[in-house]
Amino acid sequence: MNEPAAADMEFQPKIAAFLCNWCTYGGADLAGVSRLQYPPNIRVIRIPCTGRMSPKFILHAFRAGSDGVWVSGCHPGDCHYIAGNMYARRRFALLNNFFEYMGIEPGRIHFSWISSAEAEKFQRTVIRVTESVKALGPAKHMTKCSAEII
Repeated sequence: MNEPAAADMEFQPKIAAFLCNWCTYGGADLAGVSRLQYPPNIRVIRIPCTGRMSPKFILHAFRAGSDGVWVSGCHPGDCHYIAGNMYARRRFALLNNFFEYMGIEPGRIHFSWISSAEAEKFQRTVIRVTESVKALGPAKHMTKCSAEII
């Protein structure tokens, strides 16, 4: 029997990626068509707009076993729904302390702006987010308090 290589035993994080349908999802598609290489750790969830992204989605992703969450949408001023991404940015800036209180380490949640023409930026961001979450190790189980919120 062959023993698994050390690289195979290395922790590989699961990252829930909530991507805006109009921008970042298009950037992911372009990265795929361009055959850009990036870690396979993200699980893409396409959302209409980051402005409709509920903090409950993030908590649910962690409860479902994600080690990290990445939310990405249109650049400020380029939202297809006028100002949805600005609402999302404001909402998540206010919720950072709440997530920390819930026991979610700051490096586990990422937010970015990527347009549909920025395949290389998508690739770099996936690598950066994966490395950041990987450095933190596996996520702890969510507390009972967070389970009651959802």
